[in-house]
Amino acid sequence: MIRWLTQPKRLEVSKYVECYWYLEKDRDADSSIRPKLNPDPAAHLIFTLPKQTYQYSMQRGSFKGKGSHWLYPYCNTIELDHSQSFSCIGVKFKVGALYSLTNIPFTQALLNTVEKISTDLFKGTLSIDEKALLFNAKDNQEQCVDRLDALLLPLLLKFNEDKYSKITKQAIQLLSHKPINELGEILLCSQRTVERSFLKVTGFTLKQCQSMNKLEAILEYLYQREQCDIDWGDIAYQFGFSDQPHLIRYLKQQIDLTPQKYAQQRDFAIDIYGGVESK
Repeated sequence: MIRWLTQPKRLEVSKYVECYWYLEKDRDADSSIRPKLNPDPAAHLIFTLPKQTYQYSMQRGSFKGKGSHWLYPYCNTIELDHSQSFSCIGVKFKVGALYSLTNIPFTQALLNTVEKISTDLFKGTLSIDEKALLFNAKDNQEQCVDRLDALLLPLLLKFNEDKYSKITKQAIQLLSHKPINELGEILLCSQRTVERSFLKVTGFTLKQCQSMNKLEAILEYLYQREQCDIDWGDIAYQFGFSDQPHLIRYLKQQIDLTPQKYAQQRDFAIDIYGGVESK
């Protein structure tokens, strides 16, 4: 189950990191061995023991490996293999943050992929001690957060924001409450500039990112309710869909499930491991 989720303590880190989280599962835990992850425009850095195996099944294939790794942004549902016991720490970066580390456009070659952490990533900084990190995550959350901040800070100080990342950051802040076609006017540049900058930095269109954020909000809303308490017509209204059929088409497109089928299965990670409020 997810044990905790919290924000970085240091402002320099929180500029690029959305949150830290800790997840663990015992071998005999009564839960699905193949939970799913909903599409996510943010990258995750996963810390786990060197011999800990992982497997992510996506449309483009299956990624298998051992140890700490990157889970790059992905636009389709992912199925996990959690048949074995495990524990891991996740660093969820803010959408588009990794572009500022390399200034290399987030192309389709990087999206929907899993990659082992490069040995050069933390070169010249603190060495990664996954065992100590995971020990702290289990028994001392505050100390774990301090360790993560100290580990990431030298890396994040190398981040360089160009004009594209600055426009993208502003667009992300507006995306939840402003129409996409008004962003150019609000940001005092052409709409085409906003859209091209966003695609260059994140690998997604504004509409794709907005849609994934909405899906995450819907799944969090549903997690808090029993199946008998779910009113799909009301949900459609609350989340800005024109009608219930529109919501049904949306969920079918995003997670390949109808609302009723999802409510019956409840097999996404938030349903299996639970959710916690950020502290």
